[in-house]
Amino acid sequence: MHLQLDMADLAKVRQDVDRFNTSYASAALKEPFNFWGLAGWLAAAAFTGSVIPLLLGLICEAIYLIVVPNLPSYRRYIQNREKERLLKAHIANRENLIKAFTPREREAVEYLRWLKDKIQDNYRKFTGARTMPSNLEALDQRWEDFVDLLDVYRRRKQHLKSINRTAVHNQLSQAYRAMEAATDEKTKRIQQTNVEILKRRVASFDEIERSVKLVEGQLQSIENFFSYLNDEIVTISTPEKFSLPDFEQLSDSIAMTKQMLDATADEVGQLDMYNRQMGNLELLPGAK
Repeated sequence: MHLQLDMADLAKVRQDVDRFNTSYASAALKEPFNFWGLAGWLAAAAFTGSVIPLLLGLICEAIYLIVVPNLPSYRRYIQNREKERLLKAHIANRENLIKAFTPREREAVEYLRWLKDKIQDNYRKFTGARTMPSNLEALDQRWEDFVDLLDVYRRRKQHLKSINRTAVHNQLSQAYRAMEAATDEKTKRIQQTNVEILKRRVASFDEIERSVKLVEGQLQSIENFFSYLNDEIVTISTPEKFSLPDFEQLSDSIAMTKQMLDATADEVGQLDMYNRQMGNLELLPGAK
């Protein structure tokens, strides 16, 4: 049994290595200088009317694809290029998300971004330090957390506004009556299942409301922390005097909030899926 697991793990590792190596070879093949090299050999073959330049070109290409993708310097170059591409894509997605916010929401995001940059600039200005402490560098992530939580907050509030609570309560009352009036066990079980699902739906309303209030408090906490930090930065004169344990506390609080939101999102998603399956479209978010 252990041997089978080891062999399976080994096969997976080999697949990952092959995929890893193939990605470098593919990148090397697509390099502009490689295309120009191939074009040069093709032009030489066409000019001389001989296949020898073409054969030499194929040999050089084969050597190139064997040697270059395995060079540590080339692999570092590809890794850095991929990281840069992913970073640009991440920033673009973030900015597109912000553009979808309301003017008031965008104003809050941009003010916090401005405050973040001001804090970091003031630290360099007042301390004369060339390097930024890791917790101040983490302000970039805290700002992104703010944007993410604000997006969740606005969507959750819209979800609450779009919920037809009266329709849910009416269906729950009807399901109760149908369950009590059922004359056979099969019908009674079906209605009982419907009652339980609708009760969970009603309970989820309160859960969503609590999550909205929690996120609202977390957003205010981030804003207040940035303002507090800006006040503290102005008063310090040396890097040694900069010490704020609240960074870790804020990070833990944000992580806990996101974990709670993930759990609630799963529950709401399951209930929405059930209503789609049962044809209760009027209970879905956005239904009038």
